[in-house]
Amino acid sequence: MKLLIIVSYKGTDYGGYQVQNNAPTIQGELTRAAEIIFGRTCDIVGCSRTDSGVHANGFCAAVSFRGTDVLETKISVDKIPLAFCTNLPEDISVREARWIDSSFHPRYDVKYKEYIYRIWNRPERNPFIPDMCYHYPKYIDDNALSDMQAAADKLCGTHDFIAYMSKGGNEADTVRNINYAIVERKGDFVEFKVAANGFLYNMVRILTGTLLAVAEKKISPDDIDAITDSKDRRNAGITVPASGLFLNSVVY
Repeated sequence: MKLLIIVSYKGTDYGGYQVQNNAPTIQGELTRAAEIIFGRTCDIVGCSRTDSGVHANGFCAAVSFRGTDVLETKISVDKIPLAFCTNLPEDISVREARWIDSSFHPRYDVKYKEYIYRIWNRPERNPFIPDMCYHYPKYIDDNALSDMQAAADKLCGTHDFIAYMSKGGNEADTVRNINYAIVERKGDFVEFKVAANGFLYNMVRILTGTLLAVAEKKISPDDIDAITDSKDRRNAGITVPASGLFLNSVVY
């Protein structure tokens, strides 16, 4: 059996999920904590490779002893989250743990992932959450929200999304299926929620930038199909900052 952990983290001070030599990472911190808890070096395989500055509410990772597909411990599974939290920085938390079959893969067995992009939509900045949202000072009114949703609706379904991938993305297959895409206001926040069977490099951030261009009337909702079909990154919107992006949940 492997251990599945559900992790929440603030990604501001990390170089993303995956271990690298020149920056602290989420995977690195989880690996360090797991070795303390279980007494052996462990492999921590994540559901995604979130980028630098990106956050997570429900990131999934499988834990096993290094080079194996098993984990053995006398620690009760309901006490493992607290054991992790005791040995992790304050900006990373393991919320849940449960046993799973050794054949389970947290990335390849995903049905879909849900991301949320949060926009602080007031002229004044919010000093309490600068790393947790994108400050967009121009008010997005109901008409603009309606246009953004109309554009988001056109993104749903199976398409080649290469027009919404940043340079540096190395995916050979750029076809993805978007299950749903929702734009809604929550007080002073505007949130873009999108679920798909997979995402390209910076795809959610570029989709958000494209929807903001719709709000600014630089792009019409009716232009979305042509932008997608063009397969040309230059036709889509900007890549908004990583600070507003959250991996919200993963469905298997």
